[in-house]
Amino acid sequence: QVQLVESGGGLVQAGGSLRISCAASGRIFSANVMGWSRQAPGKQRELVATISSGGSTNYAESVKGRFTISRDNAKNTVYLQMNSLNTEDTAVYYCNYRPVGRPDLTWGQGTQVTVSS
Repeated sequence: QVQLVESGGGLVQAGGSLRISCAASGRIFSANVMGWSRQAPGKQRELVATISSGGSTNYAESVKGRFTISRDNAKNTVYLQMNSLNTEDTAVYYCNYRPVGRPDLTWGQGTQVTVSS
């Protein structure tokens, strides 16, 4: 079992920055992909960014150039640095973890990010 705990969400003004973190614990496979998705009120959950244990990244078009995903494998922690935030970035951000080659997908409990105009 893997547990994910997100932190760092909060309220920020448009144009500002915020960094959220996700710490994984439990049975962690060394080859894995971690990422962030978000869900705004009344909308479906959407992928924001992913990063493999080898460092390969993938971003949604809507956040490219503004968000940066990174990870510290020694700490089993993934980060999402969010810059130039706008009100459309307001959502609950969920961390996820998936071992490479396995279908298991674990979600965190989510952290609220609210961008005010």
